[in-house]
Amino acid sequence: MRIMPARPKSVNVHEAKTHLSKLLEQVEAGAEVVIARAGRPVARLVPFARPGKRVLGQDAGLGFIATDFDAPLPDDVLADFER
Repeated sequence: MRIMPARPKSVNVHEAKTHLSKLLEQVEAGAEVVIARAGRPVARLVPFARPGKRVLGQDAGLGFIATDFDAPLPDDVLADFER
């Protein structure tokens, strides 16, 4: 059996302005709120996802620098820059 996520609560702009503090409490608790204008969705209020801790060196070994990266360019390539 597959569990479907709950549909987000939908409110109009006036209700969102009037009850913003209550809506924010619901979002902090994990709910999602859709704000609509004239029945058409305009924005979503979702919990703020804090970025995780950065890990120094997590990408070590994924890239490389060629040993001749600072070698002079060939004359035909240099000529293209001088046009």
